[in-house]
Amino acid sequence: MRYEAAADTAALREQLRHVYWIGGGSGAGKSTIARRLADQYRWHLYATDDVMSEHARRTTPKEAPFLHQFMAMDMDERWVNRSPDTMLETFHWFRGEGFGLIVEDLLRLPPEPCVIVEGFRLLPHLVKPLLAVSSQAVWLLPTPEFRQTAIQSRATPGEGFIWKTSDPERAGRNIAERDHAFVKHLYEETKRLELHAIEADTTMTEDDLAKRVTEAFLGRRSTPQG
Repeated sequence: MRYEAAADTAALREQLRHVYWIGGGSGAGKSTIARRLADQYRWHLYATDDVMSEHARRTTPKEAPFLHQFMAMDMDERWVNRSPDTMLETFHWFRGEGFGLIVEDLLRLPPEPCVIVEGFRLLPHLVKPLLAVSSQAVWLLPTPEFRQTAIQSRATPGEGFIWKTSDPERAGRNIAERDHAFVKHLYEETKRLELHAIEADTTMTEDDLAKRVTEAFLGRRSTPQG
C-alpha cells in the first residue's frame, strides 16, 4: 500500500493502531528505551535510523529535493560551511522527506506483535494524524547537557562523520546548535498539538526514562496492547 495514495486517514489510523511511536532529538535515549520496551513486551522494533540509506535510494529528486541536494554536497558543505539555522531549515529528514516510506514499511508489517518505531524522523505533525490513541506516541527532548553526555559516552575519538570534515570542532559545534534548535521546535510543536513530550535531563536514569515512557504509552490501560 502506498502511503501517498491512502486517502482514508481513518483507515490508516486503524491499520497502525498496533504501533507505538518514540520521536525526539538525537542523544535523547530513543533507541535505548525502544529496544528495552521491545524486549520487555516482545514487540517488533523498527528503528528509522537503520533504514535511512535504503529510503534515500528509494526517493527521486522530485520526491525529496532537500535530500538529493544534501547528497550532492561534500562534507564541509554539509557540516562546516553553512550556519546551524540553514542546516536546520534545509535538513531533509527534519522537513519530513521520506516519512511516507516509514509509513509504507509499517503498513507491510503484521498487526501482531505490536510495533515500536523510534527515531528523530518522527515529526509530531506527521505522526498525529496517524494516531488512533494519542497516548501511543511520545517525544523525548534532551537538554543540551543530557545530549552531550549521551553522545560522549558512545563516541570514539577520531571516528564519526565530523572527522571527515576539514574542521571537526566547528562541524560538531554547528550540529550541536542545529540539534538544540530542533529540540526547541519539537517542544513547541508537541505543545501546540497536545502531544506527550518528556524532557530528558542529567538527573534521569535509564530506568526513570523507561518508566516515564511506559506510563505515557499505557494511558488508562493497565497493560500495553499485544
